[in-house]
Amino acid sequence: MLNVLKLSMLLLLNVSCQPKTEKNTISVQKVNVTKTDKILFIVSNQKTYGSSSIKTSNHFGEIVYAYDVLLNAGYEVDFVSPKGGAVSFGYLNRTNPIQKKYLKDAILLSKLKNTLVPKNVNTRAYKAVYYVGGGAAMYGVPENVEIQKIAIDVYEKNNGIVSAVCHGSAGIVNLKTSNGDYIYKGKNVNGYPDKFERMNASYYQEFPFSIEQQLKKNGGKFSYSQKNRAQYYQVDGRLITGQDPSSAKIIAQKIIETLQTK
Repeated sequence: MLNVLKLSMLLLLNVSCQPKTEKNTISVQKVNVTKTDKILFIVSNQKTYGSSSIKTSNHFGEIVYAYDVLLNAGYEVDFVSPKGGAVSFGYLNRTNPIQKKYLKDAILLSKLKNTLVPKNVNTRAYKAVYYVGGGAAMYGVPENVEIQKIAIDVYEKNNGIVSAVCHGSAGIVNLKTSNGDYIYKGKNVNGYPDKFERMNASYYQEFPFSIEQQLKKNGGKFSYSQKNRAQYYQVDGRLITGQDPSSAKIIAQKIIETLQTK
């Protein structure tokens, strides 16, 4: 009887130590692919225009229009900001169905309350970065060296995408590749143009620079639509940029298309 028990125990141990079946291996591969098919949204901690008391924020529409497309395509989205933690969002349109949906979305709201700090970002996990606009984008992000490194690592080491929308293009103004060239040098690039800025307004007087002028100065082929909210965008290789909130959804679609054709 004792020998029988010993034999049974050996059989059980032998079965438990067998390699995983092909089905289990495939399952693990799918999980790994999912974990690396991530997009990183870059947002700002800024709450006012410069040192003024004029309130600003990240553009909620530019977040959710892109977020919704990417999420439905199966991508996971994370958020990073210069300081990490909570970021403000505004420019709300509560009649827009996508905005209404995500204003009640606990997962997204939690992500915006708990954005990553740059040092905690594992750049190897991301296929693309997406610079969100809104007035806040003009501050904190463009000059942040850690975020610049994240974006370039995704672009060069991961063969990934750098994208931006509206004032989010401020984030790429100082972005240089490892050879020292601006990432947009000689490329078609876009962002919120001077034509639609109210340059005499108090908020604009607080801006550290003009997106259009800086991109042109540093060798970018800046273009824009003469009509605002025209869904204007530019794709030049793995650099994708859009003019205003109406371009956010298209930017996300172009990210997906570009990733699928790489």
